[in-house]
Amino acid sequence: MRFLLDTEQRAFAASLHAMLRAADTPAVVRDWSRGDHASGQALWSRIAAAGVFGLAVPEEYGGAGPRPVELAVAFVELGRHAVPGPLAETVAAAVLLGACPAAGRFLPGLAAGTGIATVAASAAGALDADAASLHLCVAPDGLRLTAPAPGPVRRSLDPARCLTPLAPHGELLTREPPYDEAVTWARLATAAQALGVGLALLDRTVAHVRQRTQFGVPVGSFQAVKHRLADARTALEFARPLLFGAALSMRPADVAAAKLKACEAAYTTARTALHLHGAIGYTAEFDLSLWLTRAHALRTAWGTPEQCRSLVLPRAAG
Repeated sequence: MRFLLDTEQRAFAASLHAMLRAADTPAVVRDWSRGDHASGQALWSRIAAAGVFGLAVPEEYGGAGPRPVELAVAFVELGRHAVPGPLAETVAAAVLLGACPAAGRFLPGLAAGTGIATVAASAAGALDADAASLHLCVAPDGLRLTAPAPGPVRRSLDPARCLTPLAPHGELLTREPPYDEAVTWARLATAAQALGVGLALLDRTVAHVRQRTQFGVPVGSFQAVKHRLADARTALEFARPLLFGAALSMRPADVAAAKLKACEAAYTTARTALHLHGAIGYTAEFDLSLWLTRAHALRTAWGTPEQCRSLVLPRAAG
């Protein structure tokens, strides 16, 4: 079976790509890493104006959703340009809030980009809580509206990501939040971001080996280099139909398989990119590092490889 985007979906991806390419996202990521969120919030508003976050928000609350395929299309581009912020977390928040009586208080703002949401389980940290305006905690007794709690901030390998603990107490929004559904949507968004990160790493590495010479010829002409790049391309292209197939079905096992494959493909591509760039790939000043560290961080976000396999393998055995 082939999963091909239609003309409207391809145009949507192209418009996002053009907008993000003009936004100088590497500079935005570096600002975000330093705790300066102004440029990132401005970019967030433009992304929301393009309709991205509304794809997870029902129409009655100002969105266009739920539209998981278009969401996956958009998040591939967000990953391709390394857009920072709690992107998948805002999607998860939209799903969680959709089941709340107070949905009308929050969802229009998420769709419009005036609100940035982050989500944490009761014992975990929330991504980019310092930049978010809406903090949700999935506590043992339900979904609560809360705030950052005192405690150590956990830094990621990706300097643009940090985890902050949330207070377990706050306004109770609903006693039965659809947490499993929210996790499925967040995993889909994470898988799409990882695919975009892998594609960006591959494009940058191909351009590099065409320019870098050794023994008087481009290193990209060496058979060993071609094999490494071909393996990375194959891994990414195998992940693409899994991603869009999962977006069509939205079955948890399908989404877990897509997340596993896309994140592993991005991780493989990151290793190849680092190897073929040489020592320059290690430097934080070189833009490639923004995608290298993101590939590592997304690999365990919203489910480790082992957790995703545990959902996929029982179904395969059956």
